[in-house]
Amino acid sequence: MFLKTDQTYLRALEPTDLDFLYTLENDTTVWHVGNTLTPYSKFVLEQYLENAALDIYTVKQLRLVICNTENKAIGAIDLYDFDPLHRRAGIGIVITAEYRGNGHASDALELLLNYCRDTLKLHQVYCSVTSTNLPSIHLFTKAGFAQVGIRKEWFLTPDGWEDVVEMQQLLNSKPKL
Repeated sequence: MFLKTDQTYLRALEPTDLDFLYTLENDTTVWHVGNTLTPYSKFVLEQYLENAALDIYTVKQLRLVICNTENKAIGAIDLYDFDPLHRRAGIGIVITAEYRGNGHASDALELLLNYCRDTLKLHQVYCSVTSTNLPSIHLFTKAGFAQVGIRKEWFLTPDGWEDVVEMQQLLNSKPKL
């Protein structure tokens, strides 16, 4: 397996991930960062899993499951808005609450960045992080992302409007055609 560190590995979605995805997608504490307003049904997630194996060039997104050494699914990392012409994609990541702070997010992000650079040959990746999500800002900064802007009052949360920090990393500074 090439998407692996000593404590974390990434794998494709499997039909057996239905219950895990159901729990992950219906975690209301993270809905505001994903523009989610309603719960996902198992039926909708089953349909999503049926199409999850489609090629990133077809569906313009990729979701990988983050697992620990005990083969337990502990999170997900996504590429979205994949643009093969301009060689860029957005990155999103979520780790279940009980596994946060253990280095799994850093490992998963490093693995995905290597995949973006070496396999997909992307030029750049970006992310949007709420300004109060200091652990995520630290995660992306530590991984080499730079802040490129702030979207003022971008998300409406239960606590009011929240700014979003836009971050970006150039992976390959010279185009390789």
